[in-house]
This record gives sequence, C-alpha cells and structure tokens, in this order.
Amino acid sequence: MSIDQVENFGNSLVQHGTANDRVYLMKLHRDDFPQILDFINGLALQHGYSKVFAKVPAYAREQFAREGYRLEAAIPGLYNGRNDGLFMARYYHPDRLIDHSADRVREVLEAARDKATPVAETENGEDLECRLATPSDCAQMAELYREVFASYPFPIHDPGYLAGTMAGNVIYAGIWEQGRLLALASAEVDREGANAEMTDFATHPDCRGRGLATRLLQDLERLMSESGIRTCYTIARATSFGMNITFAKNGYEYGGTLVKNTQISGGLESMNVWYKQLPG
Repeated sequence: MSIDQVENFGNSLVQHGTANDRVYLMKLHRDDFPQILDFINGLALQHGYSKVFAKVPAYAREQFAREGYRLEAAIPGLYNGRNDGLFMARYYHPDRLIDHSADRVREVLEAARDKATPVAETENGEDLECRLATPSDCAQMAELYREVFASYPFPIHDPGYLAGTMAGNVIYAGIWEQGRLLALASAEVDREGANAEMTDFATHPDCRGRGLATRLLQDLERLMSESGIRTCYTIARATSFGMNITFAKNGYEYGGTLVKNTQISGGLESMNVWYKQLPG
C-alpha cells in the first residue's frame, strides 16, 4: 500500500502522493502566502495529481479563487474561535468531480439532520475501560485499524507511526473490555489555532451499535475544552450513516462536502465536514 508523503514548505505543511491522488495543504502559515500556491499547483502538474485540497484561513480565499479553487466547506471560528477556516479545492481532471455515490451522500445528510436530537452523556458499562492510549497500546491499536480499514490516507496500520504521532500533537482515546481494544478515536490538536480535528474513529465490527464512538467523542471533547481548544471538527466519510449521525447528535454543524477527497478502504470517497464550538 502506497503512503502519501508529508513535507514542509517554509512553515506550512503539505501532504501529497498517489494513494489519495492529490495535494493536501494541511496547514498554511501566513509567511508562506501566496507563494505556496505556485508550490502546490506545481506538485499537481509535476505528478499528475487530479486534485489539490487546501485548508486555509479566510484571508486566503480571494487569492485561491483567482487560481481556480472553489470553496467546498467552511468552519466558522476555526482559528482561535475568531477567524474562519475554509476548505478549497482545485480539480485537474474532470472525472474527479463526478461522485457516483452522490445520492447516498444526500441520504446520509438527511438522516443525520433528522436524527440531530442531542444525546445524553454516556457512561461506561461495568466491564468497559475508557482511557487515553499510551505507546504500549500502539500494536493493539494498529491491529484494530487494520481490522476496520483496508487502507487509509495515513499509515495508521503501523505501530511506529502511531507512537510518533502520540509524541507530537495527536491524542488517542480507546475503550477496552477485559483487555480487548474495542474502539479508538483521536484528536489532532492545533494549539496555536485552538482547534482539534476529531478523527481516526474505528470500532471493531463485532461491537458496533453500542455507542462506543459517541463515548469517545464526548470524552475527547471534554479533554479539549479543559485544555483551551475552542473549535472541534471532523472530516467524516460522507457515505457513513453511523459517523455522520454521531456528530450531528453531538451538536456538530454541517460545513460542506469534499468531493472524492480521500482514499479509504480501496477507493476515493467524498467527505463531510462537521464542526462544533466548545463552551468557554
């Protein structure tokens, strides 16, 4: 399985490669704007990628639009609760814009909105242990991710990669039952921007329907709020009823759909952006 590479351009962070057939501007530093546009557009042309996808502050919108980018999603107050974050995309091949799952994506959104009644705070069952993961858990975590995802945009099947992200800006929470890992989720924290991406949700197929993802989401939100994070968001598989409903029920707002954006389990999938401002 090929893995896209992550590299720096000045103080900005860019991922690109054939696995997702795209360039992803993950973090834009003001000092690198607007010259980073030449860099990411050049990567797409050099390697023949079909999409460039950029998460940028609102100040960059006009310049990106002039370069042929369109707005696909937005998060109010993404940066420090004050400045909006935008997800902008440029397509280099028209086929990348055609999503044959568009009808299902609409059905998922309708279901999520219909079921957006807030859920109560969850509690552990007698035999469940919900806690933050540690480096000693990484082998078990990678095994669960292999069980749930045939492929993924980041190498979460590798225990070494998971341990490396733990040492950086990613916090993992898991639920165990008698020593067996049932479910995982993570928060990728941008402390400078006071936001966190709630991501990498995985529940063992035998344990779905037990509300484990909701429990992990609520626990991570509490931790984020206590540590000064202002906005949480997710980029969820647009055809997943379960995950979209989970976020809608937990007070997240729909921000837009990223068309055929991410390679998961062997194919390019559209992704829905959901966001939530935390109290305080």
